[in-house]
Amino acid sequence: MANNAVVNMFKVKELRSKLFFTLFILAVFRFGSVLTIPGINATLLAQYFENLGSGAESAFASYMDFFAGGAFERFSVFMLGVMPYISTQIILQLALVIFPSLKRIAQEEGGQQKVQMWTRVGAIFVCLLQSYVVTVYADSISQAIPGVLIFSGWKFNIIAMLTVTTGSMITVWIGDQITAHGVGNGISMIILAGIVARMPSAIHELVKSVQAGQVNVVFALIALGLYIVLIGFIVYEQSGERKIPVHYAKRVVGRKMYGGQSTYLPFKINPSGVIPIIFASAFLTFPLQLANGFASRSGAAPWLTSVTQALNPLGWLYNVIEVLLIVFFAYFYTQVTLNPVEIAKNIRENGGSIPGIRTDKTEEYLTKVLNRLILPGALYLAVIAILPTIIQLVFKFPQSISMLMGGTSLLIIVGVVLDTMAQVEALLKMHHHDGFTKKGLKPRNL
Repeated sequence: MANNAVVNMFKVKELRSKLFFTLFILAVFRFGSVLTIPGINATLLAQYFENLGSGAESAFASYMDFFAGGAFERFSVFMLGVMPYISTQIILQLALVIFPSLKRIAQEEGGQQKVQMWTRVGAIFVCLLQSYVVTVYADSISQAIPGVLIFSGWKFNIIAMLTVTTGSMITVWIGDQITAHGVGNGISMIILAGIVARMPSAIHELVKSVQAGQVNVVFALIALGLYIVLIGFIVYEQSGERKIPVHYAKRVVGRKMYGGQSTYLPFKINPSGVIPIIFASAFLTFPLQLANGFASRSGAAPWLTSVTQALNPLGWLYNVIEVLLIVFFAYFYTQVTLNPVEIAKNIRENGGSIPGIRTDKTEEYLTKVLNRLILPGALYLAVIAILPTIIQLVFKFPQSISMLMGGTSLLIIVGVVLDTMAQVEALLKMHHHDGFTKKGLKPRNL
């Protein structure tokens, strides 16, 4: 009888330990996501969000909950999740590109450790700022429903800011532990866990909406069919790649002869994966939370309310900005991770060449190929990212359902699952066990 991949996963001691460790860490994360920060009446808080209805504030709360797995509406210790860290990471990566002196420091020995330290220190300051906005938002809720705050004033502000900041940095640490000792990329797994945790409640809410007549059952079936087709399309696209043939000439090193072989450079059809969407969402989360938090204060400046309305996740301006950011980060991230100059340099130094391309034109050729791949991939990401908004406006789906059952959520789920499966597959093959497929997870050649 053929070996089953799931059974093989638990036969390998190393992989079994990694899987159980990952599940344990994710369980700790989910526990922290339901643990309300001190000074909040959880019952009255749940009542407030239940009666919130539809509007800009409801859209904001659903958006913030999307990556936090319901932790934001609960005002839990993990309510900010990993977004402050990702926002700081983006700012620092942009600074490395803009300022050559910082880039030189990063390229020195031990430079990456310095960049990691700067990112964590910067994330603490971002967390403190965002957690202060959380206290402002909580104060506005207490004005709508007295008693939400058990104690208010500077005591609550200090406790909330310290608790939320500590919780966010613990979340980052948890992600690092998964990357180091578990399976998959830790930060991505944290985001995935938050999205998956919201799925059951979203499906339940959809069923209730259909039963109440708020959503047409035909539209619901069409949307669900569209999601299934979309999952297949995302898997098909994520596995596609462009193979660039490379031939290495024979060369003698000492008494041994190396080279004389042909291989290829695998460029994915969407080289940046789901990173542009995560970056764009994190980049928009920061100003969105600041605007909504300060606009909720009594006597807030009128322009803050205008910014809040303009940055409504259902508004056209927000979606246009998101599309532009996705395209920008697709180019930015691809150039950082797949630098044609460095790739061409490595090929030349190892005596390689691309058939039909002059050696001094290798960099130009690789740049041309990447540019042809990045734009279609970025537009594909952008279309899928705004799909939940279109579905919500056309089929009248609640935002919590449309955001969690399509678009960005599907991209993240499929992308993270495929990457994790590839890592598990590699570990199984290393221990001579059959993986998920007989020949392994091989991408399609386009």
